[in-house]
Amino acid sequence: MSQPRSTFAEVGLPFIIFTAIWGSTWIVIRDQLGTVPAQWSVTYRFTIAAVAMAMVARWRGESLNLGRAAILPALFLGFAQFCINFNAVYLAERHITSGVVAIIFALLLIPSTLMAWAFLGHRPSGRFVWSSLVAIAGIVLLFAHEFEQHSARADEISVGIGLALLGMVSASAANVFQARKEVRRFPLFSMLAWSMAAGAVMDAAIAFFMAGPPVFEDRPAYWLGVLYLALPASVLTFSLYYPVVRKIGPAKAAYSSVLVPIIAMAFSTILEGYRWTPIAIAGAVLALAGMLGALTRGRNVVVPPDAA
Repeated sequence: MSQPRSTFAEVGLPFIIFTAIWGSTWIVIRDQLGTVPAQWSVTYRFTIAAVAMAMVARWRGESLNLGRAAILPALFLGFAQFCINFNAVYLAERHITSGVVAIIFALLLIPSTLMAWAFLGHRPSGRFVWSSLVAIAGIVLLFAHEFEQHSARADEISVGIGLALLGMVSASAANVFQARKEVRRFPLFSMLAWSMAAGAVMDAAIAFFMAGPPVFEDRPAYWLGVLYLALPASVLTFSLYYPVVRKIGPAKAAYSSVLVPIIAMAFSTILEGYRWTPIAIAGAVLALAGMLGALTRGRNVVVPPDAA
């Protein structure tokens, strides 16, 4: 009789928590785009997250002394995941709605799987290929909706889409890289802590170069947003996600990738006034159905969390 309660506590509840949080991050990022340049907001987020993740690593009994062999992996993960990816996401949301960015990131599985095929030798199935084409067709319809609704902002929308795609590819590279045997041998949370720290340093360097000295905002909601994105959305969610992956496998855990953009689009509809047209509805349905089909293709090798 105790097994169902234990299963829900170990898997069901964490799954609900990290899916709900990741579904909300996109709209919280939107509120960060104001007085403080996006590059500095990313820097503040991962400076706090790196310290907190180091505390989690120590609490779990992991050593923070990973040795010289961990330097290059931490630098690459910091650059790809916590620098390029998140800077691109924050900047993309200046040009397109947070919900559209979230749905673009729902395609994260596609470049991740293709890179896993190229660098890890894991060949995708025919089902995955056809499902991915359906998902891409859905995204194209969403793009068409954006251009149709905001034809005067075509150049701006193109920039937003390009930035979102850049962030997605960069995140995919990071996920495939951390699936390599030589990287998996390092303690997970310690590696995440050092990667976040390396990313924060790179973020600060980019922020100085692109936006000048640090900019601070006295609005409490801004700093509450930074803390939310740094702690629940970066530290808590990863601390919950990876143990769930180890218990039920990456294939089942990755169903959060289908739920996250649904939550994000709900927030975008309510708070950003996203307008649904038949083209947008068809695009969203095809994108999510395609990703659902890709996730049930049989063998999932590298399934990244759909996080922002």
